[in-house]
Amino acid sequence: MQSLDVQKDFEEWEETCLPSYCHSNLFAAYVSWQRLFVSAKLAKKHGKLDKVLDFGCGVAELKRLLPAETSYHYIEELSSSVNWIKSQYSDAIGIDLNDKNNSYDVVFALDSLEHNDNFAELVDKLISKLSSEGVLIVSGPTENALYRLGRKVAGFTGHYHKTTIHDINREIDSRLTLQERVVEPFGLPLFVVSVWRKGV
Repeated sequence: MQSLDVQKDFEEWEETCLPSYCHSNLFAAYVSWQRLFVSAKLAKKHGKLDKVLDFGCGVAELKRLLPAETSYHYIEELSSSVNWIKSQYSDAIGIDLNDKNNSYDVVFALDSLEHNDNFAELVDKLISKLSSEGVLIVSGPTENALYRLGRKVAGFTGHYHKTTIHDINREIDSRLTLQERVVEPFGLPLFVVSVWRKGV
């Protein structure tokens, strides 16, 4: 909040999670940060953290929750986010989704796939990034009545959400083996975080 004027450039940042991280409503901010903490915890539980990919990473806040020795790679389209990441994390490595030369222990797609009409195609590309023992961790909004009410109270429109986490989860369930699924926060059905791996 001290380094980025989120309110001044709200329209630019709205499609990232940054306004939620910095929200004046402490519950709204807590829910946003909780998704990151849960995702990092699940990654440590189910996978290795030697080399990870963060798809649609926003301002790469997830990196702060990973071990310092983790090789952190990211995919982000917003130039303001990329500039911020470069200024904060000299060791973060930006890649292109179509780069075929990397495989990862963990691939994260946290509150990003629902912004895309072609999420099934993106899922296939993210799966192709997994190492043989790698895990995919995805979170996203339920878009149920409770979530829509919370979004309205928080002051977000959500016009950039093209689908729900349920549609995304069904797509991935048909391709990978589910390891764990968590409903957040406190079991309230606002967001769902899931972990999958290849094989049984």
